[in-house]
Amino acid sequence: MSSSHNHNHSDHSHSHEAGEHHILPFDVYLKVFGSLIFLTIITVWVAQFNFGAFNGLVAMGIATIKAALVGMYFMHLKHDNKLYSTILVGSVGFLILFWFFTFFDFVTRVAEKSTL
Repeated sequence: MSSSHNHNHSDHSHSHEAGEHHILPFDVYLKVFGSLIFLTIITVWVAQFNFGAFNGLVAMGIATIKAALVGMYFMHLKHDNKLYSTILVGSVGFLILFWFFTFFDFVTRVAEKSTL
């Protein structure tokens, strides 16, 4: 037997962390797709109601669930290195933070104009 076949198998024990892809069964993709279609129908249905100041919050809540499903399954973040999920969540967090400050700046400018 040649020495090329006598390699240590422990070198392959961390191959999943080093970039090996996790393959999901096709039915998982179909279930996620069905969930996204269902949530889209819910979005259209909920849009028929007036929740007052919570309209945007309800719409963003449903959209957040849909985005999480896409990220976890279609972008494979569920089974990938957790650093990528952390980067995504941090980026979205900063986006929300900047949107929050912009919103309050906009509200104060509208309030200033109405008092003039």
